[in-house]
Amino acid sequence: MNRIKYTNPILLESESTVVVENNVRLYDGHQKTSFEGGELIITTHRILWGRPGAIARGQTCLALHLDLVVLVEEESSSAFSFSRSKKVLLHLSETTEESDGPQFTSYYNFIKLSFREGYSNNVIGVLNDLLQKRLWEPPSPEVSPQQHLPTIKLRTGIIGIERSLQEKQKATDESITVAFQDLDKLMSMAKEMVKLSRTISTKIKEKQGDITEDETVRFKSYLMSLGIDDPVTRDSYKSDNHYYRELAKQISDFLLSHVEEMGGMMALTDVFCRVNRARSLELLSPEDILNSCRIMESLGLPLKLYQFTSGVKVLQLSTMDNEIVAESTALLIEDNGSLSAEELSQRLGISITLAKERLLTTEKYGKCCRDDSIEGLRFYPNLFLTKEE
Repeated sequence: MNRIKYTNPILLESESTVVVENNVRLYDGHQKTSFEGGELIITTHRILWGRPGAIARGQTCLALHLDLVVLVEEESSSAFSFSRSKKVLLHLSETTEESDGPQFTSYYNFIKLSFREGYSNNVIGVLNDLLQKRLWEPPSPEVSPQQHLPTIKLRTGIIGIERSLQEKQKATDESITVAFQDLDKLMSMAKEMVKLSRTISTKIKEKQGDITEDETVRFKSYLMSLGIDDPVTRDSYKSDNHYYRELAKQISDFLLSHVEEMGGMMALTDVFCRVNRARSLELLSPEDILNSCRIMESLGLPLKLYQFTSGVKVLQLSTMDNEIVAESTALLIEDNGSLSAEELSQRLGISITLAKERLLTTEKYGKCCRDDSIEGLRFYPNLFLTKEE
């Protein structure tokens, strides 16, 4: 498609119309384009395509010079196809000119003309005849007509197509190589940043008297905004038990403030995303995070792993239990009159799944009642607890 240009439909000098076909769609290789249902005019020099009636009114249309066509063939239809549509493939040669048409670049070296109702003229025969006669070239008495046979041009065009494919493949390989070189540089710089943060953290510990507490807190917050400054890695420990204990402590320290902001509970999927985003290149597997969260309660950490009856796992504050969750959720329901899982998730800034689990837990403890209707599932205060006899 990058060989097709926008042009005026006025015929060139010594150019004449040969064939006119309607209801034609253009393809860029095998990809459909928005140019469909148009009028196709084959002249002695070019192939013109325009919207119905646009060429007759002298409006801008698309043009492909026949000098760029190296091979014409009909696409064979499927044995199970009963459509009248016929498709003609036009293999094109390379061009160094900048495209001023609808597409600047293309992955394909051919276009396809789709005649939805078939064609009334022998389009392939007409095109092959025009390519052989080459009427767009100025006449030269010295040149024998035999030298204008399309076979020579065909070989040159096919060789050019193959050479173009090889050059594109080579350029792609070079781009991939450069990309991996940039990635290696990024990884090396990230490792240097981790080393630098460790060095500065050590200096802060050594000079507690020279640096105020506010400055220390502010600097550590800067480091944490970049991620976990000293991530726990498996290589640093000889046993898995020691590794999981230290990892549990680090995850707990990192997520404590975030869990408190989210109402004291965070889904384990969110834990996985937040921790790995903060660790940068030192990523953790879901198994490592799950194992470290399982031992938080036994280590006396402020966070612990909890699993709802539905199977949803969350990381919650150690001081929180189901009764506290039910009480706090019941107060929210009472303040709002009623709540759905979507509304609760928006109020607490948590996922809809987690909000639904909180509502179901509140219902389990009898502090709310459900209304399951065509409008969805909503929860209301349990008036039997507060209604006076």
